[in-house]
Amino acid sequence: GLALAVVCAATLLRLCFFFAVLVSNSACPDKCVCFTSTVKCVNQGLFMVPQPLPANTKTLFITGNNISHLTAGSFPVPLDRAFYNRTAMDELFSLLRSGEALQLTRLDLSNNDLVVLPEGMFSRLSNLTILNLQNNSLIFIRNGTLSVPPLRELDLRDNALRELPNTTLMDISLKPGLQVHLAGNPWLCDCNIEDLVAWLKSSEQVPDKQNMTCSDPEVLRQIPLLQIEDLELECTFSGEMKGVLETSYVFLGMVLALIGVVFLLVLYLNRKGIKRWIYNIRDACRDHMEGYHYRYEISSDPRLATLSLNSDI
Repeated sequence: GLALAVVCAATLLRLCFFFAVLVSNSACPDKCVCFTSTVKCVNQGLFMVPQPLPANTKTLFITGNNISHLTAGSFPVPLDRAFYNRTAMDELFSLLRSGEALQLTRLDLSNNDLVVLPEGMFSRLSNLTILNLQNNSLIFIRNGTLSVPPLRELDLRDNALRELPNTTLMDISLKPGLQVHLAGNPWLCDCNIEDLVAWLKSSEQVPDKQNMTCSDPEVLRQIPLLQIEDLELECTFSGEMKGVLETSYVFLGMVLALIGVVFLLVLYLNRKGIKRWIYNIRDACRDHMEGYHYRYEISSDPRLATLSLNSDI
């Protein structure tokens, strides 16, 4: 009885596996093998991304084919939230920098917790016109990141940008047709943001600039950036900069203390010579003052003046 039960259980597992593969392959593209959320289409001589891809696809293998370009229909399911691990991100970054996506015109990387864009990430995308980076955690934009692609629309809303350096503003200004969305970032409204505010007032490239508000300091929280021109902005320093300043002050104090110790040591070692030098100065000053005193007495007493004159004769 036990042996029969084991055989029945094994048979049932095989049937379940067979039906799972059958159901999975029912929506699987031709020349591909699908299982759960993985689609494998390796070495099939394909000239385009196979369709239709299952809606739950998370991993797609298309190596060893002849796919030369991607179109809007290559991935009908949006690419946002696509990077659930570091490996997938590194593979995409390598692809974008390899020059194998020259025909890519639109890239949606929203909702992926990106913190920093790798240097030169878009330098080979000569046809990229729309880039969506909304709702990530970007803390800054590297110099030159936006200089190469012929972008027309850039979405940077809801990131972690605190300021934009002048180099980034220049990169944007060099593309007059580019529209940049910047609302929803925690802008730090101190004296360093004055250039950004001035640029916003003179530029028509930020359609949502009316919705850009201060996050810090607390007294300016929720104040629109376009309204802070008449407010007195204080210069603040980041935690790292504060640490550098504190270290500098400590070092300066140590140097001054060392100089003081050396000075006192020199005085101690030369105390006899210094004492002799002070006595010489005192004697010279005393002789000089006695000479002045003698001349004063002669000038004030006519008799002494006559006597002095006769003695001179």
